[in-house]
Amino acid sequence: MITSRQVRAARALLGWTQEMLADKALVALTALKRLESENDLPVRDETRHQVVKALEAAGIEFVDSDRRHGVLLAGNSHK
Repeated sequence: MITSRQVRAARALLGWTQEMLADKALVALTALKRLESENDLPVRDETRHQVVKALEAAGIEFVDSDRRHGVLLAGNSHK
């Protein structure tokens, strides 16, 4: 499962605002803000899926292991 830090880091790598990501992921801005919150606010699985799909389409790769969580920007990004 992606973390709030991963989403914020991915946006930073792409140079996207929250509004841009919400638009590209077809999710409400308030839902994205909940997902990016450090307060573990409830977020629908579909929202997470849409955000991951939009970020991956832009070249983001998520790194998840027992010890590490991160993001990589692969190839050309689509701003």
